[in-house]
Amino acid sequence: MRTTREKKRTGTNLMATISYSSREIDCKLVYAGPGLSGKTTNVKYIHSQIPATDRGKLISLATGNERTLFFDFLPINTGTIYGFKVRLHLYSVPGQAMYTDSRQLILQGVDGIIFVADSQRARMDANIASLRDLKENLRNTKRKGVSLVLQANKRDLPDIYPTDFIMKELGLERVPCIEAVAVEGTGVFETLRKASRIVMRRLHRQFSFALNEKRG
Repeated sequence: MRTTREKKRTGTNLMATISYSSREIDCKLVYAGPGLSGKTTNVKYIHSQIPATDRGKLISLATGNERTLFFDFLPINTGTIYGFKVRLHLYSVPGQAMYTDSRQLILQGVDGIIFVADSQRARMDANIASLRDLKENLRNTKRKGVSLVLQANKRDLPDIYPTDFIMKELGLERVPCIEAVAVEGTGVFETLRKASRIVMRRLHRQFSFALNEKRG
């Protein structure tokens, strides 16, 4: 258990936790999106592919018909920041509209969000409503500048929208987008790598600021 933790708020507005005792930086990635879009599938697949020595236990909290999943792990091949390892904490959030309080709680202190969109034509309205709710929750938590990656999931199904159309309808044309078939593991780690690299770059800036502040 890490006993010494110091939090530094910086101009990047990230809330990663720096543990000087264990030489680790903790950051939080949250999988958001409408119900049954594949958030849980992503998190479970990642957990199943990471060596047990590098990951924590997968914890599941029942929330009505959906579950909140979370675990932490030390990713490989991400390097270090000033000699500190980066530990990622992955969360999925319930997508149904009635669980907005749970989503808002989980989004506290988030560093990066992976929005899992359902590519099926019949689910576009659900995608739009979920993204609107996400933005509102972030406003309520006073989070700004959170890194965002879009995953267009269920690309193997019939009657799906083109990825470009999904991005346009969601107003996310400038956000990195990864196509995925999460049930097969396709695009799952590509999405995670994209999100974690963006967060790592911002963490590097944040940590540089924190070190200078600590020395000063």
